[in-house]
Amino acid sequence: MAVAKKITINDVALAAGVSVSTVSLVLSGKGRISSATGQRVNEAVEQLGFVRNRQASALRGGQSGVIGLIVRDLTSPFYAELTAGLTEALEAQGRMVFLLHGGREANQLLQRLDMLLTQGVDGVIIAGASGVGSELCERAAAKGVPLVFASRASYLDEADMLRPDNMQAAQMLTEHLIRRGHQRIAWLGGKSSSLTRAERVGGYCATLIKYGLPFHSEWVVECESSQKQAAEVIGAMLRRNPTISAVICYNDTIAMGAWFGLIRAGRQSGEGGVETFFGQQVALGAFADVGENALDDLPIVWATTPAREMGHTLADRIMQRIDNTEVQAGHQIVAARLVPVK
Repeated sequence: MAVAKKITINDVALAAGVSVSTVSLVLSGKGRISSATGQRVNEAVEQLGFVRNRQASALRGGQSGVIGLIVRDLTSPFYAELTAGLTEALEAQGRMVFLLHGGREANQLLQRLDMLLTQGVDGVIIAGASGVGSELCERAAAKGVPLVFASRASYLDEADMLRPDNMQAAQMLTEHLIRRGHQRIAWLGGKSSSLTRAERVGGYCATLIKYGLPFHSEWVVECESSQKQAAEVIGAMLRRNPTISAVICYNDTIAMGAWFGLIRAGRQSGEGGVETFFGQQVALGAFADVGENALDDLPIVWATTPAREMGHTLADRIMQRIDNTEVQAGHQIVAARLVPVK
């Protein structure tokens, strides 16, 4: 059986009628090459089916065109949306994303990073890496590879980081409910081990204190991200504390379950204050990681920090670091937006 001949850069140069060095300059995007020459080279690449050896290009000092992405938890809706937005933005710039699942163990993240660094990637993004950030930074710096982190919460003060402003989102949501007349506001969802939850609860508590409103520890209730459990928990919460007029939910899953729980209890959610309290309605607020167009059409006020848009911002950041190695690392904090009940 005949073996297909491997197309080389020499074949491309011959077909385009240019030198090998000219082809190399066109492929790397460097040097002053006329548009006509560039077009001839690209047409030859397309016609011959030439596949560029990205790793060899990187070893010669050029860019490979590949960005490494390590995601600690691909099952998380936040990181799934972030990955989608990042991939969209990088691919639109002609970049390829090399995606690895990091896992929850520190040694797994370190192994994944080492794997990417040996592949000659132009830069690395790590989504979720609390606990081992310093060592990750040191390994990337030793190879001269830009490294940017993305996370749901604040950590790694010394690293280049993009994250949402959880405290601001909670303050904004709580203040909105207070201005609608609610004075007895509870919290539902999340686990005490979550740093994201801690930041959001901190914003919620700070806002209640700011307005001189009551805070009761029993009004801050943990709950798994389960609609069924959220429906059961909010029902029990209101039976114990029937004067609660608003509840802030940790995420959209909790909010959906809480809404069903309110229907079951005959206290359907509404955004009003005193007038709805006497009708036994309870207002719901919640956090979401998607854009306004993707939100459920329910009577819920949302604080949204779209993870997909954060992915676009993250793509811009890693490209800045790749194109200019002098860019200083820093924290970029993304503010939430309020989406009131329609």
